[in-house]
Amino acid sequence: MAMSVAATTIRSLRSDNTTSLSASSSSSSKLSYLSSLQFPRQLGRIPIGNRGFTSLSRPRILPLVVEAKKETFSSFDDLLANSDKPVLVDFYATWCGPCQFMVPILNEVGAKMKDKIQVVKIDTEKYTSIADKYKIEALPTFIIFKDGKPSDRFEGALNANQLIQRVEASLEDKQ
Repeated sequence: MAMSVAATTIRSLRSDNTTSLSASSSSSSKLSYLSSLQFPRQLGRIPIGNRGFTSLSRPRILPLVVEAKKETFSSFDDLLANSDKPVLVDFYATWCGPCQFMVPILNEVGAKMKDKIQVVKIDTEKYTSIADKYKIEALPTFIIFKDGKPSDRFEGALNANQLIQRVEASLEDKQ
């Protein structure tokens, strides 16, 4: 079954501006992509045709997502060499479902163990040379570095308690 989608324009939910959505044609019932789709922080009246839909309750505010702070280093080796704590590195990809599952877990583990480890995330598609150097073949892959050298490695998604236990065991074993 072939499916074709043409470019369309919809009203922005935030203001009177319009937002264009574009999609390319594809076959085999695959929709290749949509770009520039954004949702508002505040939802209220949404225009639909000549009428509008109004929420019965007060406007809702969507929660902000808290992400790890981003730091820039001249090189990954500098980061490892200059860290005063062991470094837990999460090798991930944006398209990887288990990697996305790990985001809030890594935030939680990083907060709970901030005095013991430093948590770093490396996108394997942006930094392919680092992924190649450490032979990353599965995602997510975690490597614990001590004194700039890998000391433990494990793969796959874990819950927060499992990850904390694994990191603590690794820190104790390698001392």
